[in-house]
Amino acid sequence: MIQRDGAMISLWQGNIFAFTPKSKVDPRLVYDVIIVGGGITGISTALSLQEAGKKCLVLEKEILGFGTTGGTTAHLNTLLDTPYTTIQKNFSEDDAKLTAKAVQKALRLIHERVNRFAIPCGYKEQQAFLYAQNEEQEKELDEIAKASEAAGIDLTYTTEIPFPIPFTKAIQVNGQASFSPLHYLYGIAEAFEKAGGTIVEHCRVTGVEETEPLKITTDAGTFKARDLIYATHIPPGVNLLHLRCMPYRSYAMAVTLQDYEYPDGLSYDMVDPYHYFRCQEINGKKYLIAGGKDHKTGHEENTRHLFETLEAVVHRYFNVKGIAYRWSSQYYEPADGLPYIGHLPGHPQNIYVATGFGGNGMTYSNVAAITLTGLLTGRDDRYAKLFNPNRLKPVAGFVNFIQHNADVVKQFAGKIFSGEKISGWSALARDEAKLIKEEGQKIALYKDDKGILHGVNPSCTHLHCDVNWNNAEQSWDCPCHGARYSMDGKVLTGPADRDLEKIALDDPGNKKHS
Repeated sequence: MIQRDGAMISLWQGNIFAFTPKSKVDPRLVYDVIIVGGGITGISTALSLQEAGKKCLVLEKEILGFGTTGGTTAHLNTLLDTPYTTIQKNFSEDDAKLTAKAVQKALRLIHERVNRFAIPCGYKEQQAFLYAQNEEQEKELDEIAKASEAAGIDLTYTTEIPFPIPFTKAIQVNGQASFSPLHYLYGIAEAFEKAGGTIVEHCRVTGVEETEPLKITTDAGTFKARDLIYATHIPPGVNLLHLRCMPYRSYAMAVTLQDYEYPDGLSYDMVDPYHYFRCQEINGKKYLIAGGKDHKTGHEENTRHLFETLEAVVHRYFNVKGIAYRWSSQYYEPADGLPYIGHLPGHPQNIYVATGFGGNGMTYSNVAAITLTGLLTGRDDRYAKLFNPNRLKPVAGFVNFIQHNADVVKQFAGKIFSGEKISGWSALARDEAKLIKEEGQKIALYKDDKGILHGVNPSCTHLHCDVNWNNAEQSWDCPCHGARYSMDGKVLTGPADRDLEKIALDDPGNKKHS
């Protein structure tokens, strides 16, 4: 089992041992490319660049697979969450076709690497099924089918789906797949190191000097590179892209079935928010994976309840034996339906980003690897214009993220609040949290299951929105741009790069409040 960015362990993180990098960093070397982020986007891109002749260094602030890659439900699909109808409308029919080509190429790249490196990740080619359950959904389904076919997606109408779910109309999409994402991630990480690449874990980037070469300062030293890629799910700091990417949480569970009838295929309904199902064998045991109940990060008061409602959906259709894992994960929905892959707005041309993948992170991560490798080697820029982050002009007054966070006002500096004086603590049950106001200041207060109080400044260190408590993952989540923090204020998810300030509560570690 490995650690992750929340209190609930995913199926993938509960069935694997952590990857141990074997490569050694050379602080004297000017690397061709430094990639910040050790998820599937960062490692996939690093491997592509390393094999293209670039000397690459990956910097990961925690461990490989700590974040969204370890929390995905791992659908590999060309049937996208943002349908081709929307891509046609927001862009053009030609751009919809180019998008389809890009995601098809991405899936081929994953398949090729599974075979070439013999990665034991349970990879399986599958068919996907999108189904309607009423007349209104049927009309939408017909529009999606027509636009998808026009874009070049291989699909047919079908009268049967392999899932015991009632429907009125359905399409079958060929050329899809699934896998165990962390087994795959560790497989390509090993291949990257064997190709001469370097990985450094527990290495948090604290600043970037936009000189020539770039100087990247971290808590493990300073490194130099000609090019820099942010593969951090969302770029850190303050950027136009934060105003164009909406953070969402999605919920998942892995269950075992009484009848052991695990269906093949990937399944999607058309409810809003929609539900999705698939199966996976991992370490010799089969599971049905269900997901859905998506909502904007920090906008749901009782996140635990969403697991209950998702479980009810699963029980409605399947003969459930037991629930083995429950977890949630984060993704960023782009404003116009397509991800942002390329030059990071407001920075020099040698700083790049890949973000805004929506619910298709496993697929778009490899689109990013293809697109960024083409840009950095000058060999292929066919997708660069389509996914260009600068299709939106940078906002005036853009501030470098290090400069911005260095100016955060510490409202609580030097203050100690007695737990006995905080008016809100007595109303808290164990394992409960709330925002209270004391001496004119807001405090984010959590009482753990031992009765110990934890207090932090609730002002998100990104752009100062007040955080909200996520009772499922036991984290403070920002409803504005998706930054997430532990109960004690440690950054779990960007774009924040600085922890919430802890508030001393009269030595709460030695005092329990019941």
